[in-house]
Amino acid sequence: MRKDRALILDFGGVVTRTLFETHDITEKSLGLPAGSLSWLGPFDTSTDPLWVSMQRREITERQYWEARAAEVGRLLGEDWSDVQTFVRRARGADPDLVVRPEARQAIREAREAGLRLAILSNELDLFYGADFRKRLPLIEQFDVVVDATYTGILKPDPRAYELVIAALGLARENCVFVDDQRKNIEGALAVELPCVHFDVMEPAASYDQALSMLGI
Repeated sequence: MRKDRALILDFGGVVTRTLFETHDITEKSLGLPAGSLSWLGPFDTSTDPLWVSMQRREITERQYWEARAAEVGRLLGEDWSDVQTFVRRARGADPDLVVRPEARQAIREAREAGLRLAILSNELDLFYGADFRKRLPLIEQFDVVVDATYTGILKPDPRAYELVIAALGLARENCVFVDDQRKNIEGALAVELPCVHFDVMEPAASYDQALSMLGI
């Protein structure tokens, strides 16, 4: 058993599939014709110059999703001024539909090995809404949830990583942090927190790497 070690996960994109991967669910949930949403972020940057701008750090991640929320709202003839409206409406009634199967497997393996589990998110409840967590039993598997919705400290601020390390009560070298945004990985490296840059196109490989680093 490895209770002295921990797997720390970002939420959106790592635990859940990205909104790019679930356009079909979004379109069905919103009553939009199939193919209405064509921007694919990292899956095809040629379709998404706004994503490229975010990766260049010309805009923030929140600004990117605020723009997408407003765009989708206009398709419905509605004024969506916040990302939470978009995410909650897009994800539909069943949160389980958007959880990565690779995440379920990795979390199960981590638990069976006795690892501790934590979430470090910039916008878990801000984007998804607090009721989303209540309807997602998987969250109960996590010992610690640090959400900037409440702390006000966003990755890659060093304090965000220090908060989750302190909450776990473990040495940082015994933890592995997983995130799909490079800037957040750079933040982890700056505080010497072992990490894996999650590849949304190869999720199983990314989880395998993180678990291997923890001796699984």
